[in-house]
Amino acid sequence: MKIVSIMAHQDDEMRCLGTMLKCRQRGDELFFLTLTDGSSGVLQEPPLPRKAAARIRTGELKNMARSAGGECFCLGERDAFLFDTPSVRMKLIEAIRKTEADVIFTHYHEDYNEDHMATHRLVRQAAMLASLPLLPTASPALKSHPAIFCVEPHGPIPFPATYFVDITAFELKKIQLLRLHQSQEAAMQKAFKTGFDQLCNRPDAYWGEKSGCAFAEAFVPMAARGAIKPFPVLP
Repeated sequence: MKIVSIMAHQDDEMRCLGTMLKCRQRGDELFFLTLTDGSSGVLQEPPLPRKAAARIRTGELKNMARSAGGECFCLGERDAFLFDTPSVRMKLIEAIRKTEADVIFTHYHEDYNEDHMATHRLVRQAAMLASLPLLPTASPALKSHPAIFCVEPHGPIPFPATYFVDITAFELKKIQLLRLHQSQEAAMQKAFKTGFDQLCNRPDAYWGEKSGCAFAEAFVPMAARGAIKPFPVLP
């Protein structure tokens, strides 16, 4: 199967990367797609120009994706200013078709970040349209609507998880890969005095305890027509 992470920013795959690595082990193909250029996420003094920051974030994503055995794409919208527009929809429809997505991971509909919530809404609409031969793009329409799972948001937001994936064997590799987002490790240490290890270990151990293993990732299926399947797709 083709497994696609569609997120607002580089490093947002944090809440599904362990599951994607497990998918890769069973023979699936991995794709990492970001809608924005990540240019507002590099904390430097003085601030970096947008293009320079975007190059850093895109380079880090490419390095992470390659190390995970996958491919990556960036639609290049301005970080912190993501909106649902006709041009963004068409770019996302083409990207989803290009990957031939069978399973999509994306943001939950409630989140602390507006870019995340905009991504959720865009994925909902673009995934449906990607599987219908209504709008022409360079790639053909999908043969069927992909399954879509929403990842846990950061912060005090209720998350009614119903799907759990044991990632105990992949937790260490997951953190090692996320640390390839070096600018974000530095930014989080500077802003919150914490890094990818704690940001992963704590919630993954929480969901692991809930589901009977050491570490797990938790998901909510997107409640959209065609996005929920009557057969298992997660490992």
